[in-house]
Amino acid sequence: MAGYKVEICGVNTAKLPLLKEEEKEALMRRIKENDEKARETFINGNLRLVLSVIQRFSGTSENINDLFQVGCIGLIKAIDNFDISQGVKFSTYAVPMIIGEIRRYLRDNNSIRVSRSLRDTAYKAIYARESLMNKNNREPTVAEIAEETGIAKEDIVFAMDAIQSPVSLYEPVYTDGGDTLCIMDQVSDKKNGESSWVENLALSDAMKRLSNRENKIIQMRFYEGKTQMEVADELAISQAQISRIEKTALQNMRTYLRA
Repeated sequence: MAGYKVEICGVNTAKLPLLKEEEKEALMRRIKENDEKARETFINGNLRLVLSVIQRFSGTSENINDLFQVGCIGLIKAIDNFDISQGVKFSTYAVPMIIGEIRRYLRDNNSIRVSRSLRDTAYKAIYARESLMNKNNREPTVAEIAEETGIAKEDIVFAMDAIQSPVSLYEPVYTDGGDTLCIMDQVSDKKNGESSWVENLALSDAMKRLSNRENKIIQMRFYEGKTQMEVADELAISQAQISRIEKTALQNMRTYLRA
């Protein structure tokens, strides 16, 4: 990677502000109260942190502008997930997240080369998505991201698809008390419905031995092909609880069938 420029992604690095710790703490408290101006000030005040992190990757052939943009995504994720009650410095929490984001980018970028323009579009969309989520407390639509960025919806979808890398269905997405939820737990199986493996194996006797709640969850998951999130919403309990109940029910059914 070439020597560092004074200007990166249109940002004059020589004029980046430097926040004191007490200023960071005050801004973070305002951020947690959904103060967008404080969030923007905090981001600008921590861009030097991103610059210091990307220097660790000076041995790569990646464009410094790309690394800086990816590092900024890691910074934003760190801001949104930082817990002020833990009593740790923000930089202590943020640096590993920034490094992780850059390493993920380098790993994914090595397998499939994506054009610079597509990556720029994707980064703008990701930044806009993070900003809208923080502002509205919900997942924004593609139309909202398009309006925020001024980029056509089709271009955003194409760019986001281009930077995605294949993942395993067994990739963990959430862990709570030792119970891991995988991607496959989020996937709905619409076409199996009444012909699912539960019915094919004639598990009526085993199903009768389950509690009413266990029976309901198994019916919804394997007969109706609903995701754990859909079941959780319908039964008004957490997805982690659905996962635990489902696993216990299936284990009890297997134990009964093997007896």
